[in-house]
Amino acid sequence: MPKMKTKSSAKKRFRVRPGGTVKRGQAFKRHILTKKTTKNKRHLRGPTGVHETNMGHMAQMLPMAGL
Repeated sequence: MPKMKTKSSAKKRFRVRPGGTVKRGQAFKRHILTKKTTKNKRHLRGPTGVHETNMGHMAQMLPMAGL
């Protein structure tokens, strides 16, 4: 059988937490920040979790993570 490989882009962008959830960075905070409100930018701070409806895709991209 061929080896199961992890998607290189996924291993750079996601981390699996001890409880089995997946941590991801927040989108929409990199550029064009002048037209976004201060409140909006403040709520985009920090990491967030991957939604449970996307965990099947995460299990395919990170097969060694045990999801």
